[in-house]
Amino acid sequence: MSFHKSEEYDQATTEALTGLYQAAIGQLGEDVSREGLVKTPERAAKAMQFLTQGYEQDAEQILKSAMFREEYSEMVLVKDIELYSLCEHHLLPFFGKAHVAYIPNGYIVGLSKIPRVIDVFARRLQVQERLTDQILHCIHETLNPLGVAVVIEARHMCMMMRGVQKQNSVTTTSAFTGEFQRAETRAEFLNLVSADLH
Repeated sequence: MSFHKSEEYDQATTEALTGLYQAAIGQLGEDVSREGLVKTPERAAKAMQFLTQGYEQDAEQILKSAMFREEYSEMVLVKDIELYSLCEHHLLPFFGKAHVAYIPNGYIVGLSKIPRVIDVFARRLQVQERLTDQILHCIHETLNPLGVAVVIEARHMCMMMRGVQKQNSVTTTSAFTGEFQRAETRAEFLNLVSADLH
C-alpha cells in the first residue's frame, strides 16, 4: 500500500495568496517562471494557511471534548511540549517548548488536549507574551481548576536571522493563576519543569 498525504485548503484563499506571493517574489528581483520557483507561490500559500490554521479552531471546545469528573486535586504537569508559531511583527518563526500545569477542581482533561490547545493559539500570528496568556486563560476558564501555570521558552528567528542577530538568546514568559500565585506552589512547578525525571 502506498502512502498518500492529503491536506485540504480553501481554493479561493489559496489562489489569492498564490498571486500575492508570486508578485512579492517578482518584486524581490526573482524570475518566478524559473523551474525552482514555478510552484513556490502556491506552496507558500498553502504553508501560510497551515501555519495559521488556529484561527479556524476552538480551543475551549477541544478541552470540553475530553473533560472527566475526577477527585484528584494534585498538580498535573505536561512539560516540554513543542511549539511553533509566527511572529506577527516580521512573519518569521519562533519555536520552543511550553510547560503547562493545572490543579484540578472536580475535573481533569485528556492529556493530549493540552498540546492541542497550545497548537490552536500557536498556529496564528502571535507574540509570545499573548500566546502565554491565551493558553492560561483558556484552561482556567474552561476547566475552572484551582490554578494554572504556563511557561514558554522560545527562540525567535526575527532576533536570530535579522536585527540584532543573536543566535543563542531564549525568551521565557510565564503566567500563573490561583494556587500557582502562591510562592511554594509556583516553586514546586518550576522545580518539576527543570527536573530530569525520565
